[in-house]
This record gives sequence, structure tokens and C-alpha cells, in this order.
Amino acid sequence: MTGDEISDSKGSDPLTFDDDRRVIGGILLAAGKGERFEGGNKLLASVDDEPLIRHSVQSLLHAGLDETFVVIGHDAEAVRDQLIDLGVSFRYNEDYAEGQSTSVHVGVEVAQDRNWDAAIFALGDMPFVDSETMDALVNAYRSGTGTIIAAAYNGKRGNPVLFDAKHFAALSDVAGDRGGRRLIEEHDESVLIETNDAGVTQDIDSRDNLQQYTE
Repeated sequence: MTGDEISDSKGSDPLTFDDDRRVIGGILLAAGKGERFEGGNKLLASVDDEPLIRHSVQSLLHAGLDETFVVIGHDAEAVRDQLIDLGVSFRYNEDYAEGQSTSVHVGVEVAQDRNWDAAIFALGDMPFVDSETMDALVNAYRSGTGTIIAAAYNGKRGNPVLFDAKHFAALSDVAGDRGGRRLIEEHDESVLIETNDAGVTQDIDSRDNLQQYTE
């Protein structure tokens, strides 16, 4: 399969993972400067009376992954302070100003250091992703659907994306702000999982986005 093929995760029977001991962790990329967002750090903007970044983290935490790390950079202390009570771990990206790929590299380092078998990469500026979507990616991975699994909504690819450890080296080579997009689009073991979750396509780049998605 390729990244343009879509598997429908709805209606499938729940999977049991008793014999699957693969460790799957979560990486939340929250280091960028978000320069298109006017008037402060978008990750600290309020959504339902909580900072946006807390919603993004909680989507990972509620999914029951083995571990969750947040990659921080810009306004690192302020972002960390909003999450410290949630029990997540942090890794600082000193090169955050050079693009999202540098945070991906840091996330890969975490996954390799922790000896994860796979990692879900999620974005800090996407606070509306359901934890059930994370579960759908894990279910698809454990059932052998693919080794790169991206969430989709109405046929449109979004985030988060799960990568098997076999792709960590390739992720370490990505550059700029494209993240792992080339792998998702071109690898034979890449699939899209259709969800009922509009949040997988709703990233907050501007004040207008925030108003649009919270009205």
C-alpha cells in the first residue's frame, strides 16, 4: 500500500494485544516559534479555559501509550510550566529555529534512547485530536496494517502519524519543515487510516484558525 490508500478503521472489532509486547511511545512536537500567530505563543493560547498545548498533550496521555515526551524549544520554560503536572517527560531542541525537522530528529533520539518499537508523532498546535484516533493508529499497527500509519479525515491526510522503528534512521535525515511527509507519501508500507475526527486536520497557525475552530 502507499500513503494515498485509505483503510477504514471504523466498524472493526476491538483488538487484544496480550501477545504483542511492542513498546509504542508518543512524541509531541512543541518547539516551534509559531510566527504566523499574532500576539503571543499559540501553544499558550486558551482553548476551553486551558492552554492549547495541554489539550494536545492530553490526547496522547489518554491513549494509553507506554510513554509520552514533549519536544520543547521556543518559550521552553513557559510551555513546560503548563504541562509539568501531567507527568510527561521533556526533551529540549536547541535547534528549534531551524525548522520542524530538528524537532523530529530530537523525537527520534528519544525513541531510540527509550528503545521504542514505534512512535506516534503529534503536533503541539493540534489540540482537537481525539485520543481514540491515537488508539486507531496503534490498533492498525499492531494488526500489521503498515509501518507508517497516518490519520485521515474525509480522505485528507492529517496528523498524528505512527512510525515503526525501522523508519527512525530515515526520519533522522529529514530537513526543513516537511517532517516525515516524503516517507508518508512515498513508502510502500505507508497507509492512511480514515477516522471520524476532524481534529486531525485542524492545526492552529493563526488567531483566525483558533477562532474558526472554537466557535
